[in-house]
Amino acid sequence: MPLFEEHFRAGLRICPACGHNARMGARERLASLADPGSVRPLEAAEGPHDPLGFTDTRPYPQRLAAARRDTGLDEAVLCAEVSVRGRAAVLAVMDFAFLGGSLGCAVGERVTAAAERAVAAAVPLVIVSASGGARMQEGALALMQMAKTSQAMAELDEAGLLTVSVVTDPTYGGVAASYATLADVIVAEAGAHMGFAGPRVIAGTLGQTLPDGFQTAETLLAGGLVDDVVRRGRLRAALGRLLGAAA
Repeated sequence: MPLFEEHFRAGLRICPACGHNARMGARERLASLADPGSVRPLEAAEGPHDPLGFTDTRPYPQRLAAARRDTGLDEAVLCAEVSVRGRAAVLAVMDFAFLGGSLGCAVGERVTAAAERAVAAAVPLVIVSASGGARMQEGALALMQMAKTSQAMAELDEAGLLTVSVVTDPTYGGVAASYATLADVIVAEAGAHMGFAGPRVIAGTLGQTLPDGFQTAETLLAGGLVDDVVRRGRLRAALGRLLGAAA
């Protein structure tokens, strides 16, 4: 059925005919979860420009420049102090359109800074993940961000502050193996997929056909790997209830 783009955006990019959730950018996601007028962006940390001098079909700086031009973001995560249903929180939202939402040095620093701000303000941290994993163009430095962000999550635990992970489609690799699965409460958006490696890689490695529903939010819930599956239109209300309980 025909659908105007402005209506699609207003409907949170959910197809009214089949219910499919299209991917949302970080700004759209932030606006859909935070109370209007409550967003106060955190100061953004700079990452290394090109630590490895990495080139595949294009040099890494060219890929970064293209991602910034296409998304209007300077990195794959957007962090802000917000309120959700009147409850204060720090929100870190990833954007898959920026180099596959990959976890590089700047992303790791910003997620860590968001956690530190949550500790300083004594408010919960909510992380919305959408990622293909660690950023290969930054090599081992990107992998180190898994440990860095995991330690930041541990410090929130020590401070007795709530952490919430919202898993959106897709969430894979180093993000799935670190902060996306280290929160006190893990909520998956309906239809999301999460795992360490993607299904094509796993099927090719095992030489087997994977079962229906492999790595879907609903299968993860049945296996106890997430705490709830929530439809996109109800995420803000669900977060509000969690933040209210923590308060």
